[in-house]
Amino acid sequence: MIDRKRNITILFTGGGSGGHLYPLLAVVDELTRICREDYIALEAYYMGPQDKFRPLIESRGMKTIWISGGKWRRYFSIENFFDIPKMFIGLIQAMIKMFFIMPDAIFSKGGTGALPVIVAGWFYRIPIIIHESDATPGVTNLLSARFASRIAVGFQAALPYFHPQKTAWIGNPIGQDLIGLQPSQEEAKESLGFDKTKPLLAIIGGSQGAQKINEFMLQNLKALLEKTQIYHQTGRDNFEEVQKLSRAVIIETPLQGQTGNRYVAVSYIEKDMKTVLVAADLVVCRAGSNTISELAAFHKPAVLIPLGSAANDHQRANAYEFSKTGAAVVIEENNLLPGIFLSQINSILGDPTALLRMSEASKNFYKPGAAEIIAREIIAVA
Repeated sequence: MIDRKRNITILFTGGGSGGHLYPLLAVVDELTRICREDYIALEAYYMGPQDKFRPLIESRGMKTIWISGGKWRRYFSIENFFDIPKMFIGLIQAMIKMFFIMPDAIFSKGGTGALPVIVAGWFYRIPIIIHESDATPGVTNLLSARFASRIAVGFQAALPYFHPQKTAWIGNPIGQDLIGLQPSQEEAKESLGFDKTKPLLAIIGGSQGAQKINEFMLQNLKALLEKTQIYHQTGRDNFEEVQKLSRAVIIETPLQGQTGNRYVAVSYIEKDMKTVLVAADLVVCRAGSNTISELAAFHKPAVLIPLGSAANDHQRANAYEFSKTGAAVVIEENNLLPGIFLSQINSILGDPTALLRMSEASKNFYKPGAAEIIAREIIAVA
């Protein structure tokens, strides 16, 4: 029985990218909901380096504590020599600032600036929970695991990297605002301006876009438009060029009378991600852990093109873990050739049985409730 007069102070850390931050915010939202329902007074803090995500963090009502942060690279880089002092400065700052709030528990998503917070928390004997999103863990979480009371992982393949008695495979946290009430696929297609009776290919490059994928899609746009409708998220920096070049392709396409409604390019998907994922019959994208988790949550088949320069080659590991289930096809960047790509797209979209089989595999890969599991574990250790 939870003490209805209980007060808890929780410190969150982990950031540097949306891949670390968005799952963290999903946990914050669940923890806030549970505490409200169980009459627990929650005081939430975020500690880490200040970056572009500051407005998003503060929008959740967390009190922010900024410290210096550095990034440790496993490969030789002159930047390591500049970042190591930042880590020590961040540790001293974390030790001092944590003393004045003394949280009941710490939750870390890893990433830039999280390690000093973890070490300071261990020094003060504060219970620590960490979550690793990728199939191949990042260096921060591998180091943080030594100090953690509980470890959660998003991929089963990550389990062997951590102590078995304190590690659980729970999936990746996804915000309820994304996976909540959903329209039908027909309604979603119509709201995006597409024909509800025809297949839709969604090409999603992430907030920064994926220039190589954009260039490849433009080179093969004519052939793709003969087979499917396309929703193309380009990234803000690439949008104008993609839009200009795609118009030239559409004008030259024999299907000119139809293609005006068969191709839509957007710079960034801010509020429509739910609609896009519901509408899509097949998704072409990178292989970040959050992306794969969202595909699985919406039961979507995918063609994954992992980013070759990703740290620890984690996108490649993520992609093959998802594809092993039958939910996706992986095409590595050096194999991204028109013949291979168009053959895969045509064989999947042209075979309803294959689409259904991949959709079921994607659905089975999904592990729901990760954010709630972590939130309840935070309350338990606090």
